[in-house]
Amino acid sequence: MPKNGIVSPDLGVPLGHFAQATVAGPGRLVFISGMTARNAKGGITGVGDITAQTHQVCQNLKVAIEATGGTLDDIARVDVYVRNMADFEAVHAVRRQYFTGVAPASTMVQVSDFVKKEYLIEINAIGVLA
Repeated sequence: MPKNGIVSPDLGVPLGHFAQATVAGPGRLVFISGMTARNAKGGITGVGDITAQTHQVCQNLKVAIEATGGTLDDIARVDVYVRNMADFEAVHAVRRQYFTGVAPASTMVQVSDFVKKEYLIEINAIGVLA
């Protein structure tokens, strides 16, 4: 199965060994790595602000899926990791602004730590392109 890594100059360079997104298979599946509130310049947007961070994460997902030729409507599944489950409603309020069609299948879990202590949220995604 052919697999292509996707790199966009509109996203910060990954901190570890992973692609920002990967397109694989005859069904053109897109696997987007966990996106955080890192902006294209490598800074962290919205330190201490879950709403601002969620907007940045969703923008990063948008850039990644568009770099593969898709749109947010092509995202079929997301996994959401938050530092505090009390942010559930705030996160979903922002998600509703980005995923305006059929919402992707989703799992949300609370985690104890992220790569950077300033991160409050991380979302990875799977898209299906026509």
